[in-house]
Amino acid sequence: MAASKCTRLTVALSRHLLDSVDCVLFDCDGVIWRGDQAIPGAPEVISSLKKNGKRVFFVTNNSTKTRQMYADKLDKLGFEATADEVFGTAYCSAVYLKNVCKIDGKVYLIGSNAMRQELEDVGIRPLGVGPDPVSGVQKDWADVPLDKEVQAVLVGFDEHFSYMKLNRALQYLCNPDCQFVGTNTDTRLPLEGGKAVPGTGCLLRAVETAAQRQAQVVGKPSSFMFECVTNQFGLDPEKCLMVGDRLDTDIMLGSNCGLKTLLTLTGVSTVEEADANLKSKCPLQQKMVPDYYIDSIADILPALQA
Repeated sequence: MAASKCTRLTVALSRHLLDSVDCVLFDCDGVIWRGDQAIPGAPEVISSLKKNGKRVFFVTNNSTKTRQMYADKLDKLGFEATADEVFGTAYCSAVYLKNVCKIDGKVYLIGSNAMRQELEDVGIRPLGVGPDPVSGVQKDWADVPLDKEVQAVLVGFDEHFSYMKLNRALQYLCNPDCQFVGTNTDTRLPLEGGKAVPGTGCLLRAVETAAQRQAQVVGKPSSFMFECVTNQFGLDPEKCLMVGDRLDTDIMLGSNCGLKTLLTLTGVSTVEEADANLKSKCPLQQKMVPDYYIDSIADILPALQA
């Protein structure tokens, strides 16, 4: 860890930091790519890390792609990566429902086809993918038919989110034995040009409000995201570096799990926000202070190639 937190990473510090870790976990959008374009130099960083004997993993809150879909995108953008190095919330939610919740029946899914596929791959039967238009009147909505085999409600990103989906989730969650899981709480998805669209957190908050219940969240900054990786690969947290562009997800995940943390400035959060958190007396904000920051992940290339 940096002697003083929120330290700019120099070449000399980069060498020291990289010598102290065996594994590097990367967020994706805003860190190694933006949209459909790789961050300049990022593929070379991943390749150099692996040549230097470092394990590399990709950890993302995006639930719209399967592991294989992410591996395909990484390959297309010039990264050396395999599907088993990718940990997205579609996959991690399926693992959580199977291994932690012990689900052996069906799940009502507010989410994507990618989430459906990941659930099916672990033997869970999802219901609900696709549009669900309103029909009937309020009494019909309250008496909507429910599948008695549904054991959990899972909420991820769903472009078809609707009043009827919200209502069905509520009706299932009126059963206290029905488990409630969300992929992540990101409220906005930043786009190029400073624009944004509503994120999964907006949908999850709506379901929580309607059901008057709080979901168990799987994605960053939940420690389960890291546990999902380390349970498969036996990582030592003290030998891991988390690299991300968001203080409230990536950096907080690192803080929650005892990882070293590096903020890149090619995405959402700024040094000014990190400095404000550092000066705050709020314990939660203190968890959103990186050990180091860097303009772009490509800036560690000289240390890797030395």
